[in-house]
Amino acid sequence: MVEQAVISPEQARTLHGLFLTRVDATPDKVAYRYFHHNNWCELTWMQMRSEVARWQVALSKLGLERGDRVAIMLRNGPIWIAFDQAAMSLGLVGVPLYTVDRPDNIAYIVNDADVKVLLFETDAQWQGLRTVIDQLSGVLRFISVENLPHAKSPRLITMAEFLPRNAVFLTDLSGLSTDLASIIYTSGTTGKPKGVMLSHGNMLSNAHACLTTFVVTGEDVFLSFLPLSHTFERTLGYYLAVMVGATVAFARSIALLSEDLQFIRPSLLISVPRIYERVYGNIRAKLEVSSILSRKLFYLAVEIGWARFEYAQGRGAWQASFLLWPLLQKWVAQKVLDKLGGNLRVAISGGAALAPEFSRVFIGLGLPIVQGYGLTETSPVITGNPLLSNYPDSVGPPIQGMQLRLGIQAELQVKGPGVMMGYWHNPTATAQAIDSDGWFSTGDIAHISDTGHVYITGRFSME
Repeated sequence: MVEQAVISPEQARTLHGLFLTRVDATPDKVAYRYFHHNNWCELTWMQMRSEVARWQVALSKLGLERGDRVAIMLRNGPIWIAFDQAAMSLGLVGVPLYTVDRPDNIAYIVNDADVKVLLFETDAQWQGLRTVIDQLSGVLRFISVENLPHAKSPRLITMAEFLPRNAVFLTDLSGLSTDLASIIYTSGTTGKPKGVMLSHGNMLSNAHACLTTFVVTGEDVFLSFLPLSHTFERTLGYYLAVMVGATVAFARSIALLSEDLQFIRPSLLISVPRIYERVYGNIRAKLEVSSILSRKLFYLAVEIGWARFEYAQGRGAWQASFLLWPLLQKWVAQKVLDKLGGNLRVAISGGAALAPEFSRVFIGLGLPIVQGYGLTETSPVITGNPLLSNYPDSVGPPIQGMQLRLGIQAELQVKGPGVMMGYWHNPTATAQAIDSDGWFSTGDIAHISDTGHVYITGRFSME
């Protein structure tokens, strides 16, 4: 198969334009794989466009106006993608919600964003929404993926009833790169959640810049399991994949992640530290009941593998013990990597700090883990370790186009095309976060090394 060129932000213009350009470039290539009725199914880019068209036509009949907000409360899957693309094609603004959240928190977000349509999945979610239904008077339509035979509400409709069987694709009305694409609410650890406004250009530029840190091609296969309501997964595991034409497989659940890894055999993994910690925990549990020889071989493989990594990075000397690596790789390392599908060429960790001991084990076994750093407000990636300049205890140098500086108490401040438009309906918070020159204050204290790698050392406090 011929490798497909990367679609640039200039070619795409908007996130929906990105999707349409990809469909035109590789219409018959597999875009998504998902589990349905006990089988793994596939959708090509052209088939995916047909699904987008059904949502597009159905949404266009609701009388919504450009800029109106629509919410998505689904697990990762083709329906999430189709709804998102259809909404953007009509100039609507997506508001992702976590599939499991307190009803009062959902009500706050829905009302703050003045959501007109809410797409959800299960009866359990509907039961939660019912407890706050009186607070959701602005929602014109609740759309359920599942059939809810006992649910009664004039505003509720099932996906099967809502969507036409077939539809002709409408004209792209998604607009300009500077238009608002999504409002993503922060966790609200200090007060109510704030709605981060990200433009099409914010996320397009961020995805494209990440490709200068690690190479991704149309031959890669992603396994998507972090929620798409999180910007980390959305920008890298969704929009970046469209940009290069990679295939994305949607994991069934975290509980079945091990099985899915071995079946899908992804080449690239985007994850948070707890997943690597979980895998490491399983390794440790098996080592505890293994023979003394097995344990010694494992730790020897990690030690020699780590030394090989340091040597390859130009930070260590060649050692005669490296001659043992082919045997250790076959007897020890590959058996562990096979549990992750056996085809991974790089694993990306973000969302929180990855403890050095975990990096050391996986890198020592031959799985390159690159740690990055970012925030929802920056679309989200700010820094990332390149494979050839990987300092695992750091979060890497800034990605292309992102400027860094240290402010008061060494607070990390950033400026670049990924920095948000501001907080929704909250000019005071926006002015506190972004100064008049466009510098965004992250709230994290950092150290920047001579190599340009960033080390996050704490949280900024005005006290």
